[in-house]
Amino acid sequence: MRRLEPARQQYAWGSTSAIPELLGVADDGAPWAEAWYGSHPAGPARVTGGDALSELIDAEPERLLGEDIIWRFGRRLPFLLKLIAPERPLSLQVHPSQAQAAEGYALEEEAGIALDHPARNYKDTNHKPEMVLALTRFQAVAGFRAPRRAVEVLAGLDSVLARRMRRTLRLNPTRYGIRQVFSDVVSAATRPSPEEIDELVAEISVRFEAGMSPSLRVDSNVLKMAGTFAGDPGIAAALLLNPVTLQPGEALFVPAGSIHAYISGLGVEVMASSDNVLRAGLTPKHIDVPEMLACVDYVAAPPVRPAPEYLSRATRAYYAPVDDFELMVTTVVAADGRLPVPGRGPRILLAVEGAMTLVTQADSQTLAQGEAVFIGADERSLSVEGEGTLIQADVP
Repeated sequence: MRRLEPARQQYAWGSTSAIPELLGVADDGAPWAEAWYGSHPAGPARVTGGDALSELIDAEPERLLGEDIIWRFGRRLPFLLKLIAPERPLSLQVHPSQAQAAEGYALEEEAGIALDHPARNYKDTNHKPEMVLALTRFQAVAGFRAPRRAVEVLAGLDSVLARRMRRTLRLNPTRYGIRQVFSDVVSAATRPSPEEIDELVAEISVRFEAGMSPSLRVDSNVLKMAGTFAGDPGIAAALLLNPVTLQPGEALFVPAGSIHAYISGLGVEVMASSDNVLRAGLTPKHIDVPEMLACVDYVAAPPVRPAPEYLSRATRAYYAPVDDFELMVTTVVAADGRLPVPGRGPRILLAVEGAMTLVTQADSQTLAQGEAVFIGADERSLSVEGEGTLIQADVP
C-alpha cells in the first residue's frame, strides 16, 4: 500500500478552493482544476517521499498490475482517477475512439509534432471514455438533443443565427440535420460572427430573465459560457446539447465521440488512461475543428447516467460499458466494524470524507479526508473500518 501525492493541473477554468479544501491544503489563489491520481506521463502521481507511480509500476509490473491486466492492457495502469473542479465552463470537446487515437497519434509522430507542442491533438494511443461522479452539485452538457427538442429550445428566438439553425433542423429533423447545424456553427468557413453570437445571447438573456425559457438549464448554461467566452461559436452549439445536472452521488458516463463540456461543480472522474482531447470551442487552447468533427457521434440520445449497484449496505458500484475501469464508493461507520471492500488490484483509493483504516494481507494504513493510496494486485483482499467515505477505482 503506497500513499500518493496527486499531480496538480492548473487550467484556467479551475476553482481556486474546491480541491484544496477537500485535500486539506492551503489555497494559494491559483486555479487547481484537476488532481491526477494515476501513471499517465502527462501528470503521474508520486508515491509519498519516493518515485512517480509510473516508475514504481515500470519496476515491478507483474507484481503490481497482475498477469491478467498486463495481458489485457500491457504493462501500464489502464485507468486514471481525478478530482475535477470546474469554476468556469470547460472547452466543448470530444474524445477519440481507440482506433482514431492510434491513427492520429501515428500521423502526428510521423509529422514530427512534439508531444508538448500546443498544436498536438493526440498525446497517446489510447481512447478516453470517462465517468464523473458528483461530490457537489455538478453541471454539464453532454450529447446531442433530439432535433425536435433542439427546435423547441430555438423557438421564439428571432436572431439571424437562431432562425438559420431552426430552419435547418425543421427541414432535416435527423442526426444529419444535427450534424449540419453543428458543423456549420463550429467550422471556420461557416461559423457565425461574434456579433451574431452576441445577438443570440442577448435574446436568450431576455427570455431567461423574463422566465419565458423553454429550458432554463439550457439558457443558464449558454449565459455562463457567454460570460467567459463572449462571441465564441461554441455558445450556439450548446443549444443543441443535453443539459445535465448531477446531485452528489450521481454519475455521468461520456463515451468516445460524445460532445460534452463540464460547467461547474466538484467531482471525481475516472477514465481510460489518456489525455486525448479534441476541442471545438470555449477555450484558449488548441482547436482543430476538422479533426474533432471526424470523431463526433451525431446520434441524439439522452445522457448516460449509470445508476449505482449496491454490492452491500456499505458499497455501491458505478459500472461503465468499458473494460478499462469501474468506480466504487464505500461508506462506513464505526458500528460496522471491519468490512470487506469489493474489487481487486491494481486499485487507487481516495478518502473524500472522515478517517478510515485500510487493511490488506500485507499492510494497514489510516486515511484521512483527502489522502489516497495505490494498492497493487499482490495485496489482494482489502477491508476498511472507521467513519467516512472511500472512493475506489479499479479494473473490472
